[in-house]
Amino acid sequence: MNSKIQKIELNDGHSIPVLGFGTYATEEHLRKKSMESTKIAIDVGFRHIDCSHLYQNEEEIGQAIVSKIEDGTVKREDIFYTSKLWSTSHRPELVRPSLENSLRKLNLDYVDLYLIHFPVSLKAMEKCKDAGLAKSIGVSNFNRRQLERILNKPGLKHRPVCNQVECHLYLNQSKLLAYCKMNDIVLVAYGALGTQRYKYCINEDTPVLLDDPVLCTMAKKYKRTPALIALRYQLERGIVTLAKSFNEERIRENLQVFDFQLASDDMEILDNLDRNLRYFPANMFKAHPNFPFSDEY
Repeated sequence: MNSKIQKIELNDGHSIPVLGFGTYATEEHLRKKSMESTKIAIDVGFRHIDCSHLYQNEEEIGQAIVSKIEDGTVKREDIFYTSKLWSTSHRPELVRPSLENSLRKLNLDYVDLYLIHFPVSLKAMEKCKDAGLAKSIGVSNFNRRQLERILNKPGLKHRPVCNQVECHLYLNQSKLLAYCKMNDIVLVAYGALGTQRYKYCINEDTPVLLDDPVLCTMAKKYKRTPALIALRYQLERGIVTLAKSFNEERIRENLQVFDFQLASDDMEILDNLDRNLRYFPANMFKAHPNFPFSDEY
């Protein structure tokens, strides 16, 4: 099946599909599930797969991708695969071995995008790009000040192509988005459905985004699900959006995001739902000098 997923060009000449399939899995049984759901995602047309060393399921995701290449559904170059360098491997001499380890597990020769999971140095990442192990390099969870520090670095060889951050209707990141656009950095949204999956991070009484009355009213108006409206909202803003599901029906449904558009006054209404709410406050990193979420954006 041909993918109808649109792409955005990155500042290094490569391009990234605007809708990605998230593969984060917490427990072991979900890792097995993530292999099956990744196969389904590729079958229904997803071409952008987002994973990480931290998720501990790169082996399963790799098997899913390789099996879809072997059965002729896709070629390697059809798939845009993202991996991330976790915080235990930030020392420059650990960066490349960490990526090579991921590639071994995946059974792939290169990743399309390699991200720093939390704010640190980019130098060793640049070498991974030069070596052809990563086509593009980017960052994740960086705030404006941290991006600025990288962009102003003397001798910067490769600008980060993207910044992957939590972004949804309750945390719409409009200021960070404006800054990234100004600097030709693509914003990639995780948690785009205001996910409740970070159970260990949030209070029970955290609002469920997909139950939001304004969102539900709009879903009725467009005859779509609240999830589709929430995803479409991000795409209209030029944000690359990750959608994660283990449910075949929902995986298929998420691709309908390309079948409609939101009127500009409805976009404005959705803009106003922002309440600066993080579902993933990353409090375990709060004491770190590079903790990114203390700044306004």
